[in-house]
Amino acid sequence: MQRYDRLKQILRLDPDKDFLAIYRLTATYEFPWDLARALELALYRTYAVPSIGRLLGDTAEFTDRTQKRYDDTALLLDAVVEHGFDSDTGRTAIRRINQMHRSYDISNEDMRYVLCTFVVIPKRWLDAYGWRPLSRHEQHACARYYETLGTYLGIQDVPGSYEEFESVLNAYEQEHFGWDEGGRKVADATLDLAVSWYPAPLAPLVRGGILALMDAPLLAALRYGRPSPAAVRMARGALRLRGRAVRLLPPRATAHHGRQNREIKGYPDGYDVGELGTFPVPGRGGCPVPHPRRAAGADAQQ
Repeated sequence: MQRYDRLKQILRLDPDKDFLAIYRLTATYEFPWDLARALELALYRTYAVPSIGRLLGDTAEFTDRTQKRYDDTALLLDAVVEHGFDSDTGRTAIRRINQMHRSYDISNEDMRYVLCTFVVIPKRWLDAYGWRPLSRHEQHACARYYETLGTYLGIQDVPGSYEEFESVLNAYEQEHFGWDEGGRKVADATLDLAVSWYPAPLAPLVRGGILALMDAPLLAALRYGRPSPAAVRMARGALRLRGRAVRLLPPRATAHHGRQNREIKGYPDGYDVGELGTFPVPGRGGCPVPHPRRAAGADAQQ
């Protein structure tokens, strides 16, 4: 297989009917590393919306159990990509996401904005740093994939095209980006987590590199100092060089799923999709409680 053969395969598929197959090829063969990094960067944008950042700060899930929250989010989303919307595993993952979200007072607009980040930020990342940009075919399939996911999550007025996703995202950020202490705490915890994945001597370089990838409105909303122009050039230049190097490599022979990412560290012995995430109590401020089966096991041991 040659470097662009998989893209040719993608272009032979129908993005309206085969959007899941196209998105799988894009996410697990063409750009698994890039999409993971892009979605990590997208997290910070959600923290810059005060209503989202404040809620995440109040639950303490992203500050007290940052690695677990990262793992569970990635694994639940990955389960749908790998197994599909109609599979038992995919339905279980979607049910878990819905159970968590419905235990909190989250507006439809905030939910829709988060969904938009899944579509827009990866495309922007790949345009800037990927070994190739997303094709229009892939953009359309990605929009259809997340339109479908949004419908399963009960989100209203989900955009139907990449251009609509981007328009909603831009307008929402312009209106809502702003400071909140809870959002900054969650951003700090996420930044600390990302730094912890690398050897300690690299910590300042990694931290500075992540901040250098943030744009001015995001930095301002989270009240992070603007990195120096030299730091920005270095971080972004390194990623562009990586993209050029990857372009020279042979295409990936096997799929790489999110569950295989080395950044996921909380389940060395495997996991049950139905037990991922928190189990909030409705009507009690979304206070997380242990999984009922785990709680029963703990009672039995006492």
